[in-house]
Amino acid sequence: METFTKTCSIMSKGSRYICTGRSKHYPKCHLIFVCKYRKKLLVGRLKEDMHSILLNVTSNSGFEIEVSESDLDHIHFLVRYIPRLSITSIVRKLKQESTYHIWRSAHRSYLFEHFWRERTFWSDGFFVCSIGEASPDTIREYILNQG
Repeated sequence: METFTKTCSIMSKGSRYICTGRSKHYPKCHLIFVCKYRKKLLVGRLKEDMHSILLNVTSNSGFEIEVSESDLDHIHFLVRYIPRLSITSIVRKLKQESTYHIWRSAHRSYLFEHFWRERTFWSDGFFVCSIGEASPDTIREYILNQG
């Protein structure tokens, strides 16, 4: 998370908190995006390229994807972010930029077969859950066991 702050260890359990000049925080959330019309598009090279695109979107953004995994028609993320960012702004950035880049990739003709002229990839909604009560390791395992 060096793009926006440094990390330091505090607390008795050795938790990793983000330290800024005025606060220490550790917000994380579990996000799920679903492919438009539940199309089973996240396979093979397109799946790999989408993961790569999503990771590139996070550079210089104030959030990072700690872990992600996908099934055929949806993708799970464990996202760590700074408190001044809203979840909706994170979702908007990930969805808009990943859709833009995947349509400009070698997958364009394949996507035209599924969406005709509609340049979309993700459904309008999303799932988000704060993981304050759940162990990050539990969420990480759940995400890694998808697909």
